[in-house]
Amino acid sequence: MAPAVARVLFLQLVLGPTLVVDIKVQIAIKNFRMLHIDYPRVNYPEGFQGYCNGLMAYVRGRKQSWYCPQIHYMVHAPWREIKSFCLDSDSFCENYNEYCTVTEDSFPVTICSLASGQPPMSCHYNDTLTNQRL
Repeated sequence: MAPAVARVLFLQLVLGPTLVVDIKVQIAIKNFRMLHIDYPRVNYPEGFQGYCNGLMAYVRGRKQSWYCPQIHYMVHAPWREIKSFCLDSDSFCENYNEYCTVTEDSFPVTICSLASGQPPMSCHYNDTLTNQRL
């Protein structure tokens, strides 16, 4: 019985931190997908007064924050296309102080920018649809 207990203890000590890190990475990936990938692009009802106003209501609810972000980017491409660029990178991006990849292809991106001259809790956004490298 002692060898079985020793094996379990060994696995918990060695694999435990790995499992915790893996879970954190999976949560970060899920949050990224939920907040930055919209494919196919959703059409919000007219009451939202535009794509970005509807989207940012969702983003603020998802983040559980009433803060109005200045800018937010949404990519309109299938996750499988985006995921292939995120697997690994040999390039260190000094602007972000981390490893990153810049895609060769352009993807449709909506840029939601906070309209100026509003009360603090009134989040009204302008949207710009463009094609950009990620």
